Amino acid sequence: MIWHDHSKLRGTHAVLSPSNHSWMHYDEDKLINFIYNMMAKEKGTELHDFAEKAIKLREPLANKRRTLNMYVNDAIRYDMEPEKCVWYSDYIYGWADSISFNIEKKYSKTKPLLRIHDLKTGIVKASFEQLDGYAALFCLEYGHNPRDILFEERIYQNDEVHICNPTIENILPIMDQIKLFDQVIRDIKIKEGV
Repeated sequence: MIWHDHSKLRGTHAVLSPSNHSWMHYDEDKLINFIYNMMAKEKGTELHDFAEKAIKLREPLANKRRTLNMYVNDAIRYDMEPEKCVWYSDYIYGWADSISFNIEKKYSKTKPLLRIHDLKTGIVKASFEQLDGYAALFCLEYGHNPRDILFEERIYQNDEVHICNPTIENILPIMDQIKLFDQVIRDIKIKEGV
C-alpha cells in the first residue's frame, strides 16, 4: 500500500475526527452550534494573547466598560503579571491570567495581598473555584500560609467585574487536596513503573 503523505498535519487536530466521535450523532443545527462554540474558543484564545501583550507592554486600553478593557486596565493599574504559572508539581499546576502578590502591604495595612484576575470570554457564568485553585497553588509553591495573606479574586465577564475575597476555609482544603492527589498520582506512577 502506498499511503498518501499527510505529514504536514502531524500535531494538529481536525474539526471533526473519529477520535472525538460525538459529532457522528449531531444534526446540522448541532454542528452549526458546535462550530460557533469552537470559533468563540479560538477568539477567546486570541483575546487572551492580546491582553497578555497589552499588560506586558503596560499599554492601557480605552476607558470603557467592556470586559477586555476593564481586565487589561486593572491588571496594569495593580501592577500584575499576565499568564503566570503557579506550580505544585509536574502533575498539578495552572496558568493564572494575571496575578500579583504585594508583600509591601500597599493595599492592606494588615497582611500582604494576593490578587488573581481571570478574563472570561464565554457567556456561561464562571466560578471562583478556578481562582481558588490558583491561590492554593501559589501558597504551596511559594510557602505562604493562607492565614497570613489576604486574597482578592476578580472575574471579568460579560462587561462586568465580579469580586471575591476567599478565606483560609476556601483555600486550605484545596491545598490539602492538591498534596493528597499529587501523592496518589506519584504512587500510581511508581507502582506502574512509569
